[in-house]
Amino acid sequence: MAARELEDILKEVRRIQIVARRQVNDLLAGEYMSTFKGRGMEFDSVREYVPGDEIRCIDWNVTARSNTPYVKTFCEERELTVFLAVDVSASGSFGSQRLSKMEMAVEVAAVLMLASLKNNDKVGLMFFADDVVKFVPPRKGRGNVMRLIREMLATEPIKAETNISKALEYLGRVQRRRCVVFVLSDFLGPDCSRALSVANQRHDCIAVTLQDPRELELPDVGFITLRDAETDELLELDTRHPKVRALFAKAARDREANLRDSLRKANVDRLEIRTDQSYAQSLQRFFRMREQQR
Repeated sequence: MAARELEDILKEVRRIQIVARRQVNDLLAGEYMSTFKGRGMEFDSVREYVPGDEIRCIDWNVTARSNTPYVKTFCEERELTVFLAVDVSASGSFGSQRLSKMEMAVEVAAVLMLASLKNNDKVGLMFFADDVVKFVPPRKGRGNVMRLIREMLATEPIKAETNISKALEYLGRVQRRRCVVFVLSDFLGPDCSRALSVANQRHDCIAVTLQDPRELELPDVGFITLRDAETDELLELDTRHPKVRALFAKAARDREANLRDSLRKANVDRLEIRTDQSYAQSLQRFFRMREQQR
């Protein structure tokens, strides 16, 4: 990597660190913890049995040694393992606003990482396109989070189709312990509802869907050429015709309906991120929704 490229990346890391930390401190204080804490229980101690205690909690080893019944006590898990699976296929490079979908994904991921850091959670990262590109096992600490942010900024989009199912199947093989999995993608690929459902049974999966307004409807600007960033396929359209714009909008609505149906089947919660809207407010709404569900 050239010195100039490295300097630019480090400058962007500092910018994102400032932006993300502000969001964590100002908007998400307390909400991250209240949303995800208590998803599991861990052993705390043993105490003598009293009438009414759950028999299944008796610690038979301690009971046998002391000739007095003892029960195990548990407390909520204080730490999480948070994993971010980031789609780096070329469709993420599209953007009609200030940030592309991929750039928006990096900022959202950085906010989630810094919220995890504040809570002393382990954080891991995976890049995927048509297959897994990179896997970084979960670790604790500020150094780990800064490294992951640098990794995201240094990664170029890959000219390949999105295959979320392959990424989740890989995660299921290598990440045995339960974790919170944020899948950041535009979900422009084959149906992945089955893989999401399987992964969600072991982990707590959240679909972070990235959209740009120009993917939902066309402006009336005359002839345009559209290029598929992943296949290089070209399509010429005359946007002056209402029927052309209507067909484009219908295709977008159909994709959205299919996505909603897939996530519903998999029982996976959705965090909607649009490049023309504040992701901070989207995060707030999502955390509040999750807290209400609990």
